[in-house]
Parts: sequence; C-alpha cells; structure tokens
Amino acid sequence: MFSPINKSVTRSYFRKISVIAAFLLSAGVAQAQVPVNPTRDSAAVTSAQDSVMAKPKAPEAPKAHWYDKISLRGYVQIRYNRLLESNPDLRSEYDRSVGNNGGFLIRRARLVFSGNVHERVYIYIQPDLASTPSGSSTIHFAQLRDAYADVSLDKQKEFRIRIGQSKVPYGFENMQSSQNRLTLDRNDALNTALPNERDLGVMFYWAPAHIRKRFSELANTQFKGSGDYGVFALGVYNGQTANKQEANNNQHVVARLSYPIAFKNGQIIEPGIQAYTGVYTVTSDQLSSSEIKGGNFTDRRVAASFVLYPQPFGFQAEYNVGESPTFDPATRTIQTKSLKGGYAQAMYAFKLGGQNFIPFLKAQYYDGGRKAETDARYSKVYETEIGVEWQPIPAFELAAQYTITDRTNRDARNLDNRQHGQLLRVQAQINF
Repeated sequence: MFSPINKSVTRSYFRKISVIAAFLLSAGVAQAQVPVNPTRDSAAVTSAQDSVMAKPKAPEAPKAHWYDKISLRGYVQIRYNRLLESNPDLRSEYDRSVGNNGGFLIRRARLVFSGNVHERVYIYIQPDLASTPSGSSTIHFAQLRDAYADVSLDKQKEFRIRIGQSKVPYGFENMQSSQNRLTLDRNDALNTALPNERDLGVMFYWAPAHIRKRFSELANTQFKGSGDYGVFALGVYNGQTANKQEANNNQHVVARLSYPIAFKNGQIIEPGIQAYTGVYTVTSDQLSSSEIKGGNFTDRRVAASFVLYPQPFGFQAEYNVGESPTFDPATRTIQTKSLKGGYAQAMYAFKLGGQNFIPFLKAQYYDGGRKAETDARYSKVYETEIGVEWQPIPAFELAAQYTITDRTNRDARNLDNRQHGQLLRVQAQINF
C-alpha cells in the first residue's frame, strides 16, 4: 500500500512522535511533583498547618453580675437598761426601754448594701429592721436610714456629689456610726439639730485622695472615726429630718470644714467647724393639743469639733450655739429661742490578752429646744457617763455604761418635768 520511501518516512515520523510524547510525559510528571507557584502554595500549606496547630481563642470573660458589685454587711445591738436603776420615771426619747416597763430591746438591726456600680458611681443603702415610730408602742419596724449615690466628678474621686437620703455633715459624733461609737447614745446638744442624723438632699464633698484614705483608716473600732465626709462639705437638704416629707418651701443649707492632721509621732487630731441654716416647720402631728400653734420657725446653728484619736489616749469634744423652735412654758407657745450645749469625752484604748478594751468618761450639757419632739419641748440636760467597751473578737462587742443624769423637759402636757437618777446600761453588739 505504501512505497518504500513512504515507509521510511513513516517510521521516522513515529519515532519523533514517540520521543516528543516521552518528553512531554516526563515533563508532566515533574510538573505534578514541583509546585507551579511555590510562594502561593507554601503559604497555603503553612496556613493549613496553622489552622490545625493553633490553639482555640480563650472565651471572653463574662460580665460581672450585680451581686459581684454589691457587698453586704451589718450589725445588731441588744440592750438592757434597768440594772441599778434609781428612778423608774426617768425616760429617754432616744431609747424607749429606759425607765418603767422597759426591758430587753433590739436597739438597732442594720443591713448595709453598698458597692461601685460604675467606676464613677457608688451606691449605699441601709435599712434598719428595729425602728420604733414616734408615738407607737409596737417596736422593730423596718425603716430606711440611708439611700444615696456618690457620683465622682474626677477619676481620683476627690470631688463627689451625694444624692439621696444620707447623714447631714454637722458634728463629728452625729456622723460617727453607732457601730463604732463608745457611748450608747449620741449627745443631746448636737443631735437635737438632726435627730436620726439624716435628711434628704444633695451634698458636695471634697478631699484629696490621701486624706480620703486616712478617713477610711480611722473609721474602725480602734480609732472610732466618723468616716469620709470630706475635708470640705456643702449641701442642701429638706430640713424636716429623716423619713419626713418637706413641710415648707425653704431648704436648709449646711457647710463643714474638717481636716485630720497626722503628726510624725503617729498621733492624729481632727479639728472641725460646721454650720447650717433654714426654716423648720412644727407640724400639726407634733402638737399635743389644738391650743398649741405650730408653723415655720428659724432653725440655725454653728458648732466646733475637736478629736484626738486614741493612741492610746483619746479625747473628743464638741459645742454648738444657735436658735430653734422651743416651747415656752410661760406663754404656752412655741417660739424661736436660743440654745447652747456640748460634751467632752476622754478614752483610753489598750489590749489585754489580745482583746480590745476602751474605758471612757463623757460629760454633756444642753439647754434649748427639741424641734422634732412634741410641742418642740424645752429641755435642759446634765449627764455623766462612765463605761467600758470590750471586744474579745471582731464579731462581738460588749459595752457597760453607768449613767448619772438630770433631765428637765417642758411641753404643754407637763410644764415642769424634772427627773434625775442613775442606771447601769449594758449592750451586746454583733458585727457581720
């Protein structure tokens, strides 16, 4: 079919085809073994290896719950006042278990909820589960004591605005917690200005960061500090005292300046001065009869304070003057009248067998009105208290106080009620 020449050409042609095919086959195998784009393919291999070898990402930390931000603490005080009692007719507005028919009493049962809900916002809420409403024979009601928020104006929290019901910055002992105070009750002279020590309003506080730290370190059972109420305080509040609705269109204004001075020998003193002014309304529910007229009265005071913190000897004194609504027995009316009074207290802190002891001596005097009591009754008080506080463990304290007192109260129901006597008072306190 083919010529010889054609056969030769054909064989030569097939040999060339075979060589070319073999070359292409070998090149294809080599190409399959060597990557065409080493950079891209190496990155792909590395990425694949990393995806296998890489550890999984740690889960994000869960957001803090409200109960991680809020702390709970408190204390309970239980009293008995009838030991060595010389006059059962001697009564006290501050402790209803003093005198005839008095017995054991839960004086305070406090719970404190507090915490930083934001880096600039701190909250403080304190109910008392053992309150006794005025005029009631039933005891141990729950009543609000504090409910406020501190809003810091700077990161160091040196400038703060306090909004809500809180202690009014007037007097050292008024602001001192009952949990830390040595005597069983506050002095009459300054506490008549602010029964329950609190009111509803807005307060501004300023103190340098290192002084705020010092205030915090002093507010314990050893030094008996008042807590952090600033070096300078300025506030506006209702003026009708805690848990009472405002009764006029005038708010009280208060200002205070106090500074804890630390000496090189470790001793610390705290001098202070404070004042307030406003209008107090004697409301109809305070009057003993319709014949007594209430209304608006000037209410203002100024006070000086001095504290030497016990290391081991301590001293505390305060005095105030001013004018306030006061019952006048001669005219059987309530008038704006002058007042004066104060106290001095000495103490000595020491340890015995690892247990804390603080004996104390306190004398007080007051002559003036009690604006928040029946008929804004007139009162004159001479009182001496001698006692000791014993704290064997942080969770328990026992205080014994011998009181020698002479008290005169005058209102429309009793124009000259003078009672004097002595009694031994005992209080157990549980801290938690």
